[in-house]
Amino acid sequence: MEKLNVKNMMSDKGNTIANQFIIRTNKGRYFQSYNSIIVFIDNKNGQVFLDEHYWDYSRTTGKYRNNFLNEYIDETRSKIKSGEYKLKNLN
Repeated sequence: MEKLNVKNMMSDKGNTIANQFIIRTNKGRYFQSYNSIIVFIDNKNGQVFLDEHYWDYSRTTGKYRNNFLNEYIDETRSKIKSGEYKLKNLN
């Protein structure tokens, strides 16, 4: 049986952020914004997958995606272009 742990993201001040979630499973870590999975990081090899439709959906999603990945949007775009990050339908 797969373990599942879901927590709201936290602000710098320690407050929970509504509609922004980090999900941990045996397979890896997910970032979910509202009802959409935005990022999946595979536990086996560290491969990062971004949802091809929603990874850059809105300013809010982008802010928390950057926080989850611990990088700026320019770094994310560069890693997509280089193939380091893969675009995939995660929803």
